[in-house]
Amino acid sequence: MNRREFLTALGIAAVAPNLGCASAGAGASTGTRRLKKVGIQLYTLRDDARRDLEGTLVNIARTGYKEVELLASMNNFGMPPERLRSILDRNGLTAPSTHVDVKVFDDLDRQIDIAKILGHQYLIVASLPDGEHLGPDDYRRWADRFNEAGARALRSGMRVGFHDEAWDFRTIGGQVLYDVFVERTDPSVVWLQLDTGNAAIGGADPLEYMKRYGKRYWLFHIKDAPSLGAASDAELGKGIIDFRRLLAMIDRIDEKHLYVEQETYPGAPLESARRDYAYLSTLEF
Repeated sequence: MNRREFLTALGIAAVAPNLGCASAGAGASTGTRRLKKVGIQLYTLRDDARRDLEGTLVNIARTGYKEVELLASMNNFGMPPERLRSILDRNGLTAPSTHVDVKVFDDLDRQIDIAKILGHQYLIVASLPDGEHLGPDDYRRWADRFNEAGARALRSGMRVGFHDEAWDFRTIGGQVLYDVFVERTDPSVVWLQLDTGNAAIGGADPLEYMKRYGKRYWLFHIKDAPSLGAASDAELGKGIIDFRRLLAMIDRIDEKHLYVEQETYPGAPLESARRDYAYLSTLEF
């Protein structure tokens, strides 16, 4: 089931944004800070990367991005880690994190060894398997597994984290599944990556989640959405998320990792990635 099918089945309607998701920049006070570095999730350019991973990384660097989040969950498109690391280094890119699936927990030591070759600090689980069909007890069980794996990884200097999908914000029995998971995990061994667009697509206000769990977020997918409950994302600055306010809420922002991610495009993915970079890199907050 893709995101559009899931949201249609769930019955989430496109609704008017609330105050936390006011139109980008509307009513927000503008500061003078800018991001010192901007990253990109490689999934944004997944089709380009399948055709030519090295050329895609060259284009990422030429655009101005300094960090790239890789895709171990997609085997980094078949490129050996040693070669991939040399391409990153040659283009002045770092890869602080990668997306993995939960199978990493069954082979954690080997995955940590590979991650260290690539310079990763974080192994971020992209989503829970069959997540759109899970209930609160399932999320608690998965949280316990994250606690165990996170403690193991930390002993080797690696951090385990979790990335939200839209379905994580379903409410079952009066409980928001994402909240069940977060509150069950140990913040000393499990880190969180907030995907702002996925939260909005799931009907949740990402700024409200910053207020609730802001100190737990060390990585971000900076993604826009045309409305709460929308079926797809939008280019940065063309949706409802107030990124000035959101960035201003991130404590110790220069130590954290913010990745542009866009899953649907009005044209060529690389051109969207370039516009997203221009928006985010010049945004004052």
